[in-house]
Amino acid sequence: MALLEAIRGPQDVQRLGREQLPQLADEVRQRLIDVVSETGGHIGAGLGVVELTIALLYCFDSPTDKILWDVGHQGYPWKILTGRNDRLPTLRQEDGLSGFLRRVESEHDQFGAGHAGTALSAALGMAAGRDVKGESFHVVAVVGDGALTCGMPYEGMNNAGHSDRDIILLVNDNGMSIAPNVGAISKYFGSLDASPMTVKMRELAKQIIKRASKFIGGKRMVDFAKNVEESIKNLWSPGTLFEELGFRYFGPIDGHDVAAMVNTLNTMKTIKGPRVLHVLTEKGKGFPLEPDSEKFHARKPYDPVTGVLKPSRGDGPPAWTKVFGTAIAELAAEHPELVAITAAMPSGTGTDIFQKKWPERFFDVGIAEGHGTTFAAGLATQGIRPIVAIYSTFLQRGYDSIIHDVAIQKLPVIFCMDRAGMVGADGQTHMGLYDIAYLLAVPHMTVTQPKDGTELIGLLRCALAHKDGPFTLRYPRDNAPAAAPPAAEVGTIEYGTWETLRAGKDCAILAVGVMCQPAMEAAELLEADGLDVSVINCRFIKPVDMDLLTTITQNHRLLMTVEDGTEVNGFGSYVSSLVHRIAPGVRVNVMGVPDRTYEHAPRSRQLAWVGLTAEGIADRVRARHAEESFSTA
Repeated sequence: MALLEAIRGPQDVQRLGREQLPQLADEVRQRLIDVVSETGGHIGAGLGVVELTIALLYCFDSPTDKILWDVGHQGYPWKILTGRNDRLPTLRQEDGLSGFLRRVESEHDQFGAGHAGTALSAALGMAAGRDVKGESFHVVAVVGDGALTCGMPYEGMNNAGHSDRDIILLVNDNGMSIAPNVGAISKYFGSLDASPMTVKMRELAKQIIKRASKFIGGKRMVDFAKNVEESIKNLWSPGTLFEELGFRYFGPIDGHDVAAMVNTLNTMKTIKGPRVLHVLTEKGKGFPLEPDSEKFHARKPYDPVTGVLKPSRGDGPPAWTKVFGTAIAELAAEHPELVAITAAMPSGTGTDIFQKKWPERFFDVGIAEGHGTTFAAGLATQGIRPIVAIYSTFLQRGYDSIIHDVAIQKLPVIFCMDRAGMVGADGQTHMGLYDIAYLLAVPHMTVTQPKDGTELIGLLRCALAHKDGPFTLRYPRDNAPAAAPPAAEVGTIEYGTWETLRAGKDCAILAVGVMCQPAMEAAELLEADGLDVSVINCRFIKPVDMDLLTTITQNHRLLMTVEDGTEVNGFGSYVSSLVHRIAPGVRVNVMGVPDRTYEHAPRSRQLAWVGLTAEGIADRVRARHAEESFSTA
């Protein structure tokens, strides 16, 4: 680490000789492998952009020049080289570095994002702001080819390409989505197009034609010259799409050849307008094991020498994700009309289990949640029962499609939201705190959350039986309370019903999903204090079990709702409005996640921060019961 130890920021990178840059790349790559072996994290993308990162810092002056990274999975080398190398071992740890880029973490992080596809639009906004203020600096958006499976970058390209703004789009292509290497001819024309001589010749030819057109042929000569150039490029170049959208195309070039990267970026700096550099990289380059393209995206701690995952802490209950994936694969045998849809996350959502068993009934739509939702709506019109498995935080991006294309038409699409509630180490951008609030507002929508794996299967059966509108299940990124039985052994849960887990008289805790377990534990703690508490499993968030709710309000003067979602317009707020109408004398206290953002940490710690533990719930009940007793006295 002879070179890396002396790097405190971009200026130290720029002091190196070009011949030293490959050594720096080797050291950065090894540092990344060593640290993430302990912390876990999104290592594959970072290993693929080491040379690219060095070239950007070598050629541009961050933070004066604005370098934006799409999503931030690619951003670990950027953190290493922009003054955070000493803190890298705190990556994704409580009070440590974020797993994504964040404006509050470093002046070199120009734009924070955890959802793909935002970089180019944000970069264009920065370029426009620069021009409005009359300033002068470069703006570069680094976009992975995976992000180009969603629509927003194309909207940004369409807007930027013909705006004539001075902006650079750098496409990091690891061969998984767009523009694969098409052989020696494309490499030849790519390198020719990116060479300084070619750029100068093209610019000179354009100027000559423009001047000559004043005397010979006018605009027709300019149009003819453009058509000739475009026809030649369309025949040989893989950059046709970008050229048609108004970007000057450079590449493809080897993203691991740092010298070529530096030469090309320096050349591109000499011209103006929208331009794109197409870079070919290898995801996971340098890792000890041959990477699996999806599982390698985010990896748990591993041996840095062999790459093999470190032993787990022992057998325990399965993750909710696995319970769900196994269940839908088994239910598909009973329901030939059932299909599964995911948005670029088969293993992350558990649908890879379904994919292996029923490949012809599995659809991966890419990072395109809105499209996936409307695609499901189209399937539903044909009598197909689509299960759309998308993280809670990503389904937000399909909200318009949920309302406009599914709910209004009362189509029976089933949405299954992994990562609901507090999400742990992925932090602010991945929190699944808002789905209850945003789905409660949707007409004809059923919203549910199971307390355990068995109930998840029962709710899936209920969803398949429900034909009168969309149906939603939510569950966290965590282990389920226990293993679930085979789907064939689980019956259908009656639609719209709650379940009394414990009967009492002093207070009723109305718990949603995984909050049932700490609520039951809280009831036991309160029993020791002489408080007799009811616990209700509110597995149906919408519709509410009005029969049981009415009975509860007749037998209790104090209700406590507990949910692992935002308190603003959530389940508790919904229940409060209903109770106010049917039993205005009953007091409802809402307990959920207060209205602010939350830092990355283990999920258990995040729940403790907001009191969503047995002790926290018990403390709140004690306090509110004391207030109620005082007021009635």
